[in-house]
Amino acid sequence: MTVPENKSAQTLTALGATQPDQVAALFAEVLARFNSRIQRPDLDLVNWEILRQSWLGRKSGVLTQITDNWLKPATPELKRVVGQELNKLRAHVEGQIEARRVAIEAGADVAALARERVDLSLPGVIRPIGSHHLIRQVFQQIEDIFVSIGFSVVEGPEIETPYYNFEALNIPEFHPVRDDMDTFYIDLPLGAPPLLLRTHTSPMQIRTMEKRQPPVRVIVPGKVYRRDNPDATHSFAFHQVEGLAVDTDITFCDFTGTIEYFVKEFFGPGVKTRFRPSYFPFTEPSVEFDVTCVFCGGSGVSAGGGTCSKCKGAGWIELFGAGMVDPAVYGFVKYDPKKVSGFAFGIGIDRLAMLKYGIDDIQVFFQNDVRFLRQFP
Repeated sequence: MTVPENKSAQTLTALGATQPDQVAALFAEVLARFNSRIQRPDLDLVNWEILRQSWLGRKSGVLTQITDNWLKPATPELKRVVGQELNKLRAHVEGQIEARRVAIEAGADVAALARERVDLSLPGVIRPIGSHHLIRQVFQQIEDIFVSIGFSVVEGPEIETPYYNFEALNIPEFHPVRDDMDTFYIDLPLGAPPLLLRTHTSPMQIRTMEKRQPPVRVIVPGKVYRRDNPDATHSFAFHQVEGLAVDTDITFCDFTGTIEYFVKEFFGPGVKTRFRPSYFPFTEPSVEFDVTCVFCGGSGVSAGGGTCSKCKGAGWIELFGAGMVDPAVYGFVKYDPKKVSGFAFGIGIDRLAMLKYGIDDIQVFFQNDVRFLRQFP
């Protein structure tokens, strides 16, 4: 912004100012010009910056020109009055420019608030609130039950080594049980140690016992993988929660009480339980755990009078496998099998969810169909 008749670009001698009162008059004229520009009603931040540079700029600002053209070449008689007037002018200009900046920014904020103001009298936008997936809900129910009786929750990697997934669980290479746990191996460069997608969450039982001395009471929830052909009851990816308790003098009775407490808390106090002998390489003795059919109440008869399609008329449904930890497993974690004992179990989360909520196809858990998911808010 230029100043008409820019007297600050001329010396006092050229302007004919040889007396103090003439110098004061020149400063008064400069002050009046500044006040007329700083008070313009249309001054915005862009024009404010132009005004600031034209008056306070170090190279060509009005105050710089006055210093160079009026103060420095002034005679000794005028130098004092020029300095005093210049200091007063500088203080006034700087103060007014800063005050106007604050006012302009405050006005801009008020205008922005007016533009962005929310009209609370209008109806709000109803946005859908998300929820946990049913599998996650079942996980949480199981974790709450076991945590309430002293278990802690641990999690581990889904990519494992054959040692932790098989060998440390008393399943050596070429053991026949590996056929039932055929899984997916990671394609790695030649010579690299083999890695696989875990077939159960049991590897974390080994990893936990390696790090802790008894007593150990943990559950291990997570996703697992097996090479199963997908159908209504099988999937290549599913969910498990495995449990482990190791301490001195833990007996099968402790295991029975723990599992029965969990089942009655999860399904309700009306269910009955039973054990059947079974075999697992990492437990001895091993059992299959059954509960009375939650659909027919254990009668084997459906509500329509026919055979219950869920339990096939048996009145019992197989729930999961379990047993006392095989002493051979303790050798991999440097526990003394003569001093400690414990039990372990593995529960299929998807199966429990299907039984509790009457779902007949495991595939719906992975299809992300909102019509299914909205049934379990």
